[in-house]
Amino acid sequence: MATNAVADTTAVDLGGRYRLTRDLTETLARPLSPEDQTVQSMPDVSPTKWHRAHTTWFFETFLLAERDPGYRLYDPDFGFLFNSYYEAVGPRYDRPRRGVVSRPGAAEVGCYRRHVDDAMAGLLETPLEPATADLIDLGIHHEQQHQELLLMDIKHVLSCHPAQPAYLTLDPPTAADRNPPTAWVDHDGGLTDIGLGAAPFAFDNEGPRHTVLLPPFALASRPVTCGDWLEFIADGGYQRPELWLSDGWAAVQESDWGAPLYWCDEDGIWTVFTLGGRRPVHSAEPVSHVSYYEADAFARWADARLPSEFEWEAAARPEAPTDDALVLHPRPVGATAPLLGDVWQWTTSAYGPYPGFHPAAGAVGEYNGKFMVNQYVLRGGACLTPPGHIRPTYRNFFPASARWPVTGLRLAQDR
Repeated sequence: MATNAVADTTAVDLGGRYRLTRDLTETLARPLSPEDQTVQSMPDVSPTKWHRAHTTWFFETFLLAERDPGYRLYDPDFGFLFNSYYEAVGPRYDRPRRGVVSRPGAAEVGCYRRHVDDAMAGLLETPLEPATADLIDLGIHHEQQHQELLLMDIKHVLSCHPAQPAYLTLDPPTAADRNPPTAWVDHDGGLTDIGLGAAPFAFDNEGPRHTVLLPPFALASRPVTCGDWLEFIADGGYQRPELWLSDGWAAVQESDWGAPLYWCDEDGIWTVFTLGGRRPVHSAEPVSHVSYYEADAFARWADARLPSEFEWEAAARPEAPTDDALVLHPRPVGATAPLLGDVWQWTTSAYGPYPGFHPAAGAVGEYNGKFMVNQYVLRGGACLTPPGHIRPTYRNFFPASARWPVTGLRLAQDR
């Protein structure tokens, strides 16, 4: 939940952020046909129109239906179709079968969004209690999460098409096809505060702020690149069981992994499917779409390890020792690598509650807490993460086998 929303001073700004966020979702969906927006290529992927409808259902269910006595539901059946996992709200449609829901179509989902946006405009013009402002803020950040998911999911959908069409025409990377050097950035460790502080917004899983003891460590100055990964492949990385965790080796065998997701060896030339279509792999780019198992195996092959989420956050905070290698802003491919903004970076930390964590009361308490099992924490944000949605305390999480997110890695060492 938002930590410091002030109703009488943030309402206008909150309304502006609401409109910008809702408009961006529609901008992201615009290149896609109605047919594109209906496809579900695997159980973890959701159709584009479902993302558009679900984020709308969130505002309708948790804001309008609860706080606007005059609000009329657009369609009572949409609660069943577009609830994701909120058990307290009611039953929901089976997630792996979202792609067979042909109706409502993409155009009617647009009507649904406009209906809810019109009602939200009225709500945003009224004096807002702090709890209401906080909930709107949560809905905005929730929709930003789904904007990233929308792009991740449609990339997988289009990759399954025989022609592998592009989502958009994108300029190719301009960096030289060479591997940038790696340096190691030392951190003294010691007692370190972890978790949300004075940020305008943070999800509940980013707190409470607490202190951890870190031994001295070092982080690599850049994420692992595609060039590094090509060396791993050439050295038999996917054929050497001694590099892999048991479950990881089983996944390699069962799924026949031999490279990151979307990579293909075409007569000795590695190519990768992107939102701009298929193109050659560029050595200087951060490798992405690798599972935790692959990241862990690579780190072992490189005589290094993955960092804990606490090490990662300690190095990423603005008060950390400054170094050109640890800047906190996006950069062109091949330039000095930041900790934030290229790829989500796997850590060794299991996704669990911080000391003193308690889910919020009511249905929104299901947002994060009930997923704190069998997942690993990722840090840093990715190229698909919306602007303003990246911060050093952000805790993303996925199962160890997940490859369709924009997941990469940064190496660590003990000091």
